[in-house]
Amino acid sequence: MTTLPPSSPTNTACASLLHELQIIWDEIGESDRERDKMLLQLEQECLDIYRRKVDMSRRYKADLLQTLAQIEAEITTLLSSLGENASFSKGKGTLKQQMSTVKPVIEELRKKKEERVKEFYETQSQIARICAEIAGDDRSIKPADPHVNEHDLTVKKLGELKCHLKELQTEKSFRLQKVNSNISTIHQLSVVMSIDFTKVVTDVHPSLLDATSVHPKSISNDTLARLTSMIQSLKEEKKQRLQKLQDLGKMLIELWNLMDTPLEEQRKLEHVTALVSSLVDDVSRQGCLSLEVIEQAEVEIERLNILKVSKMKELIVKRQNELEEIYRAVHVDVDSDSAREILINLIESGNTDMSDLLSSMDDQITKAKELALSRKDILDKVEKWKCGSEEEKWLDDYEKDENRYSAGRGAHKNLKRAEKARILVSKIPSIVENLTAKIKAWESENGVPFMYDKAPLLHSLEEYNVSRLRREEEKRRSREQKRLQEQFAAEQEALYGSRPTTKKPLTQSSSSNTMVGTPIGRRLATPLGRNTLSAGKERRDSSRLPSVAPINYVALAKDDSVPRGC
Repeated sequence: MTTLPPSSPTNTACASLLHELQIIWDEIGESDRERDKMLLQLEQECLDIYRRKVDMSRRYKADLLQTLAQIEAEITTLLSSLGENASFSKGKGTLKQQMSTVKPVIEELRKKKEERVKEFYETQSQIARICAEIAGDDRSIKPADPHVNEHDLTVKKLGELKCHLKELQTEKSFRLQKVNSNISTIHQLSVVMSIDFTKVVTDVHPSLLDATSVHPKSISNDTLARLTSMIQSLKEEKKQRLQKLQDLGKMLIELWNLMDTPLEEQRKLEHVTALVSSLVDDVSRQGCLSLEVIEQAEVEIERLNILKVSKMKELIVKRQNELEEIYRAVHVDVDSDSAREILINLIESGNTDMSDLLSSMDDQITKAKELALSRKDILDKVEKWKCGSEEEKWLDDYEKDENRYSAGRGAHKNLKRAEKARILVSKIPSIVENLTAKIKAWESENGVPFMYDKAPLLHSLEEYNVSRLRREEEKRRSREQKRLQEQFAAEQEALYGSRPTTKKPLTQSSSSNTMVGTPIGRRLATPLGRNTLSAGKERRDSSRLPSVAPINYVALAKDDSVPRGC
């Protein structure tokens, strides 16, 4: 027990009080016994006070020791949970000194733990939030406080959580990009087809158009699946609409061509016909696949179909005229009246599809053009043959004209034409021969006779050959008769002298040129013998006719001496 020094203020105060008590007792007249009893009581009370104070100090010490032990245990726990390997020592000295040593350590560790718990909480909260967004649980967008395991607050554990959070953030970013891409695709498809984009996207998920910090865009698997399904549905709708418009566009083009619709009227629906050859992915113009455009095309086709019925008869008659013109141009005979009567009966009966009938007419026109093309070469050669025949006829008439050598107007032109005509006429046998060969080849290939203006062309060529041989025979006979007449006249002149004849007298110049310097005997004898031999040879050759020769149009076409028009 600590004793007070004798001269301490406390001892002085106690002695003074005790002396004052003695005086009071003396004045009161207290007995010594009472005085001793009171002093003993004072001593007992002082002892109790000291004892209570000692007990209090002992308990305070025990509390300090317990607190110090708890702090030491807490420090050990904190170091373990934080994963730190730092050593701890409370040092030496009084309990208060030891306490002052450990208090800064425990406060620092508690602060570090608090910061670490906060970091764990924020990381786990973000993980929980992203997981909730991916899971599509709207009620978990604001998750409850995540449970933080305070027994494991190591940096390693925090690193694992942050790594997981980074993966989730990457996944969220990827999903968000995919969602935005899908929304953009839906917008493009909606624009092309004039569909309410807002309604379509809202039906998938309301947050896709009202994305705020409170309600971010949904990136759940369900949302992505619904977006993908919506895109597929819109693409299929786009494909169907494009196919429908392409079919309508083809019908429009067919009707326009059928009815010769003016270009000004066609331009009103150019946006429809422009899609006929377009691919699905290439169609991106705003509203080009809208229901209004489809309806517009359908209304126009319905209007044209009504007009088509009224104009079909006119178109069919026009096709019939075209068909007849093709046949007429290539000299093919057709019964136009019967064909027209059949067409009119079919149209008025109402039992025949006008489009099929028109298509049949187009097929007939195509076949007629093919037939005309196959006949063209032969017809060109026929024209050359006919031209040669006309020149031959003209030459016959020209040679019969006894005044053809007169100095009349245009005589030199006739002479030049006659020269060219003789060259052309000399080629007629080869022309006819070549033409006959081509006709036979054509008939062999097609299995039908080659008709020209209702008659077989081969028969016409044969008749021409016979006629030509007949004319040549007549010319030969005429020449022979003329020669005999001239011979007889010469003989008569030699016997009896000259006498008037019914023949036209020669001009003076020509007579003098013929008669001067030639004895009469030689003039009669030499031609007579030569002509007699020639006449005998001609009579022998006339017993057999030459064969029919086709026309060679190729040689005729290359001959510059052919008169114009042949």
